Amino acid sequence: MAKLTIRKFTSPDQRRPFADKGHVDVVELEIGTAGRAVFEPGWKWSTHVKPLAGTRSCQAAHSGYVVSGRMRVVMDDGQEADMEAGDCYYIPPGHDGWTLGNEACVCLDFTGMEDYARPAAERRAGQDAGEQQPPAMH
Repeated sequence: MAKLTIRKFTSPDQRRPFADKGHVDVVELEIGTAGRAVFEPGWKWSTHVKPLAGTRSCQAAHSGYVVSGRMRVVMDDGQEADMEAGDCYYIPPGHDGWTLGNEACVCLDFTGMEDYARPAAERRAGQDAGEQQPPAMH
């Protein structure tokens, strides 16, 4: 039987800093991993997370809610959209994104957070040690 679980992003299981300009706080829930990402003004995935991910573009699928701020997302195929506070979103794998304006973009993400902003070497070390890990997604 499932157990009632309450977690707080103010006491995350893990804080993963980006190369600069933000971080994601991660909490583990019985149904999966959730993240509260803070993307500071000037943040861009291809600049601040790509070095950690080691992939050409973000390969995580994301679904969530924008708490504050604005962000532009550009898919590998050229499709693009802006999202802002109050928007719910789904972003498939294969994208870049960056903050718009002078306000941090804060998002609650309920998919794609298992390995988001986790250094590739850290993911490989866990797998080499026999740790059960989901496929790498960034």
